[in-house]
Amino acid sequence: MNDIEAKNRLQSHVDQIAEHLTIGLTFEQAGYDAEEFQSEPDDIISGYDYLTDVLDIQYIVDGEGNYIAARILVAFGGPNIWINTQTKTVEGYWYGDSAFSSYYDDAMNIDEVCNELWACK
Repeated sequence: MNDIEAKNRLQSHVDQIAEHLTIGLTFEQAGYDAEEFQSEPDDIISGYDYLTDVLDIQYIVDGEGNYIAARILVAFGGPNIWINTQTKTVEGYWYGDSAFSSYYDDAMNIDEVCNELWACK
C-alpha cells in the first residue's frame, strides 16, 4: 500500500466512526445480539454499550475536577483513533499521517455517559 492509499484508508476509517457517532450505531452494525438486549437489530446501541469496547478514556476536567469532555481511544496500534467529545472530532494517527472528521450529533449520548462515569469516580 502506498502513502496515498494509507492516508485515504485512515481518512475513510475516521469518517466512518464520525458517521456512526452522528447517526448512531445499530446492534447489527456493532455485531451485538439484539435479542440479548431485548432490542431489534436496527435499534441504536447506547453510549454505555459503545464504551464497553473502547481501549481508554481520558477525562478533560477543569481546575475543580468538574467534567468538561473526554478523549476516547477506539483503535490502537495501527492506526490510533480518538474520539474527542470537546471538539466533536474523530482524530486518527498512523505513522506520520493524520486524519480528522467532525461529527454533528452524539446519537448514542457518549459524552453524557462519560460525564456520568466521571461522576462515579
